Amino acid sequence: MKPRILITSMVFLVAILTGCATGPKEEVGMVIGGVVGGVLGHHVADGRVRTAATIMGAVAGGAIGASIGRTMDDVDRMKMAATLETTRTGVYTSWRNPDTGYDYRMTPTRTYETARGPCREYTMDAMIGGRTEQVYGTACRQPDGSWRIVD
Repeated sequence: MKPRILITSMVFLVAILTGCATGPKEEVGMVIGGVVGGVLGHHVADGRVRTAATIMGAVAGGAIGASIGRTMDDVDRMKMAATLETTRTGVYTSWRNPDTGYDYRMTPTRTYETARGPCREYTMDAMIGGRTEQVYGTACRQPDGSWRIVD
């Protein structure tokens, strides 16, 4: 499949998945998970199965990302922002949400500067309902000091 058609298909798939989400947290998680899953699926497969792996990776990543996004509340977003702001690259921060009982472990993996300010890549392990789910993402500091997850 041509790269252009593949990219168009991925954008279409992410748009469809986003339309199924029920709230902003779930939408963000679904989009990020879908994109990351699609990229991973594309890179682990080759030949004729690459397209199928890309699509399956996007679907699986979207589902996992939506699950994590759905479970995060204001306490978790505050802990994420504090981790991005104060934790050194390669060092993890963990917390347990007292309201949900979910456990999170976040590690900034790379920090870099952009024209708009600092951005940080991270991994997050979320223990939800006895299962650990892992998300990879990037967040950038906004002019008001908040952190926003970016594609």
